Amino acid sequence: MMIRIREAAVAGSFYPADAGELRSTVQRLLDAVPLTSGPAPKAVVVPHAGYIYSGPTAAAAYARIRAHRDRYRTIVLIGPCHCVPFRGVAVSGAEAFRTPLGDVALDFGRISTLAHPALAMLDAVHRYEHSLEVQLPFLQSVLPSFRLVPLVVGDAEEEEVADVIDRLWGGPETLIVISTDLSHYLAYEEARDVDRRTCRAVESLASAGIRQEQACGAIPLRGLLCAARRHALQPVTLDLRNSGDTAGDREHVVGYGAWMFVEEESCQRAA
Repeated sequence: MMIRIREAAVAGSFYPADAGELRSTVQRLLDAVPLTSGPAPKAVVVPHAGYIYSGPTAAAAYARIRAHRDRYRTIVLIGPCHCVPFRGVAVSGAEAFRTPLGDVALDFGRISTLAHPALAMLDAVHRYEHSLEVQLPFLQSVLPSFRLVPLVVGDAEEEEVADVIDRLWGGPETLIVISTDLSHYLAYEEARDVDRRTCRAVESLASAGIRQEQACGAIPLRGLLCAARRHALQPVTLDLRNSGDTAGDREHVVGYGAWMFVEEESCQRAA
């Protein structure tokens, strides 16, 4: 039986459950990012930990989206599965995803025409998954309105994820958001070294250079890099840090990175 509303699962733990507090928290994180101008991203990569840990890094990407807030109408949001093992890519059958800031309607027009052998409608996969949910308050804060295509990736090949991204590519109204944290529970300096290698792989669009232990969302990230090569996107590193730089100790840290991907023509115009 399909659900009508996918209720918030991690409000009050990963981010504030009170709407006013949440709105203020996100605004404070966004306002801390220096104002910049530049081309509109076609895709971004953002972390998905609790805001106290990864919020500043996520804000580095969402601030770039805010600068082009009237452009985007559909958000293709892709993250890894943490709760329910499965094969392939799972879309939700819900009508909307709920956060303390309100409901986000799904883009049924795009979802209804989406066909791929790896794709299935699995609400159980989405029910408690935080990798997508924590992105929504940021998106609700920087965009006046949008519709959502939420995808959780399980055991899949990067080419399968890239194929699904291709089917959802759309035009300038479509933004692709990949949700992933980086290295997990290493000592501070070791984590910095590992995450710098991951950063170099992202900057080179070298999906083969990103192993599972380097990012919990390695498969969605590799899928984006594969799609970026197909579409000649150019990556730009926006932020790279870890929980030892924000609110955690430095004995066992989690890494966070933010990147945006712009179309080659946009890079040439901005040069």
